[in-house]
Amino acid sequence: MTDDWKRDRIGSALKGENPSVLRRLTAGFAVIGDVQFLPGYSVLLTDDPAVRRLSDLPKEKRLGFLSDMDRLGEAVERACRRADPAFRRVNLEILGNTDGFLHAHVWPRYEWEPADLVGMPVWLYPRERWSDSRFALGPRHDELREAIGRELDRLGSPE
Repeated sequence: MTDDWKRDRIGSALKGENPSVLRRLTAGFAVIGDVQFLPGYSVLLTDDPAVRRLSDLPKEKRLGFLSDMDRLGEAVERACRRADPAFRRVNLEILGNTDGFLHAHVWPRYEWEPADLVGMPVWLYPRERWSDSRFALGPRHDELREAIGRELDRLGSPE
């Protein structure tokens, strides 16, 4: 399988061709991150590639996206807490400085992180962490990936 889907993550998710999709949610797609130097890293993608910022969404859809972000964050927290006793917390971020479409990062944080980085933003990790094949998403992440998906199912959609 090629990585063609990465050129259009949302379009490929809409067509069912994005292999990183964990679940379809109310206002977007929960996906597992391409890099896993912090195991469980996930992203919420909007389901409309034309939406560039949260304020582009009508209020109801905006609240749906934020609710989905909360749901994904809680699912990552539950799964990562069970998988690693050194789990600390989840960081939720909507940045939009690189990719032009609306998305939210869900970063699990751990006690075993380097002392100079554990309390800092993930973006301060050395660039090599983002491209090192040792941290690339792969089959060794399947168990955690499935656990996050099960938690998303348990949490269900908002009433």
